[in-house]
Amino acid sequence: MRVTSKGQVTIPQKVREQLGITPGSEVAFELDERGARLVRLSPGEGKALAGRMRGRATVAMSTEDIMALTRDDD
Repeated sequence: MRVTSKGQVTIPQKVREQLGITPGSEVAFELDERGARLVRLSPGEGKALAGRMRGRATVAMSTEDIMALTRDDD
């Protein structure tokens, strides 16, 4: 599998079928000592996770600063 310049990969069809991943499914990467694992989240679990993370950032950055980082703008 190759990662695109945008950090994207295509999940193979057999993997999507086995995990029950369909368009609109929420997924996450779990990291451990062996690497990363792709997991399918329960419906709404991604929103709940984002809600728990809201307000926890320790670096004050503007939206423009964040977008520049994600776009690799100088």
